[in-house]
Amino acid sequence: MGGSHEHIVLLPFMAQGHLIPFLALAKQIHQKTGFTITIATTPLNANYLNSTIAKDSTTTTTTTAAQPQIQVVALPFNSSSHGLPPNTETTESLPLHQIINLFHASSALEPPFRQLISDIAGKDGRTPLCIISDVFMGWANGVAKSFETVNVSFTTGGAYGTAAYVSLWQNLPHRSNEGSDEFNLPGFPDSCHFHVSQLHQFLRAADGTDSWSQFFQPQLSLSLGSVGWLCNTVEAIEPLGFKVLRNYTKLPVWCIGPLLPPSMLKRSSSSNLKIIGDRTGKEPGLSAEKCIEWLDLHPHGSVLYISFGSQNTVSASQMMELANGLEDSGKPFIWVIRPPIGFDLKGEFRSKWLPEEFEKRMVESRKGLLVHKWAPQLEVLSHKSTGAFLTHCGWNSVLESLSQGVPMIGWPLAAEQGYNSKMLVEEMGVCVELTRGVQSTLVREEVKKVIEIVMDKEAGGERMKKKAVQIGELMRAAVTEEGGQKGSALQAMDDFVSFLQSERKL
Repeated sequence: MGGSHEHIVLLPFMAQGHLIPFLALAKQIHQKTGFTITIATTPLNANYLNSTIAKDSTTTTTTTAAQPQIQVVALPFNSSSHGLPPNTETTESLPLHQIINLFHASSALEPPFRQLISDIAGKDGRTPLCIISDVFMGWANGVAKSFETVNVSFTTGGAYGTAAYVSLWQNLPHRSNEGSDEFNLPGFPDSCHFHVSQLHQFLRAADGTDSWSQFFQPQLSLSLGSVGWLCNTVEAIEPLGFKVLRNYTKLPVWCIGPLLPPSMLKRSSSSNLKIIGDRTGKEPGLSAEKCIEWLDLHPHGSVLYISFGSQNTVSASQMMELANGLEDSGKPFIWVIRPPIGFDLKGEFRSKWLPEEFEKRMVESRKGLLVHKWAPQLEVLSHKSTGAFLTHCGWNSVLESLSQGVPMIGWPLAAEQGYNSKMLVEEMGVCVELTRGVQSTLVREEVKKVIEIVMDKEAGGERMKKKAVQIGELMRAAVTEEGGQKGSALQAMDDFVSFLQSERKL
């Protein structure tokens, strides 16, 4: 049997921020090895991945034989039988209290996934080389063992954020720290203090018996039983995070990131117009061409880009103060805007959520561009007029921003975003945090002040910009081969594949 006949099966969690890096990982492994890759997910997510693959000219999914090299297999899944609205197969547009139902529902994929592995083994005449499962799908370890193959856990987050997230769920250290909002986190240096306001409300309230703990504690513990972990980061940009994650998991950790579109990691071209193409498969509220045209009207590094990721929004009062603060700052901005918390995110946007005639004034003065629902984020971030990014600190957005040397204003909202933000501020020095969560009180003066700190050269903006550019360089170096020297991500991928081949039970 030649190596190219090997088969690897990927099992992502059902969320936009997980599916995108899983698909990027699939492409990377396939390009490197020629192995057949199967991604197993629910039917609607399978459609989404297939349409994304079809749109992407860089993925050759057909080879000489009619067998595609990255196959997407739909596992039967019925959301209605898990207390979820019909046809709900991702976290997107789910209210927070229902997201936990989707997490619990993901375990229902085990029987069909087991059947899939059995079918592949039957067809190939041997078991897959390995299963790569999302850290939230720890049960895949049991499936791998019963087929005498190995399971590798893949975290789509960064090293620091992942280590903090896992340690928090496993240890709930904030529970035993009565009387103080600050606490230390097992695995992290004692000098590193965490604060309860950085925790998501459900983690803050977790005590081991609630439905969140009952999902995360067992699944993360099972994932720690994998043979190793893959992490979507670059060792050189997160030295502390990498060290903590490796020591905490006590497993090999391969940093194979940044999993970004190759065009974002090429040295920036001289021309402004750069259509990178979308990695979300969504229709933007405004075309990339229109956004670029608008950005071209503004000076180098002058525009603030604002987006809270694929499924987040802020409260109505926060939205109002953000708008006022933006106007006070006088900085041009592109704001990806959705209805506030408590309203249908996919519904109509009402002008009453913003200051009177705000949008009209912004359009007329060319100061602001409001993009409803989705924006072509990669194009905006890689445009030379973009000077800073006000972000929820989701890891995909963080990597995209850093790859272009764009400093950030942090407003973490959920998941491990609070720890990403902490790391960007304390370890990297490329971010100032504006506020946390949707419960916080935001005032326009603070908005204006933070924008000035990050965007004005004298106020510290210059220093943050410089650091962000240096990190972008380290990210490019990780995926580059020069003079026979492989970048760290390329080397990690080689090491990972060699490890799998040595683990193959002969």
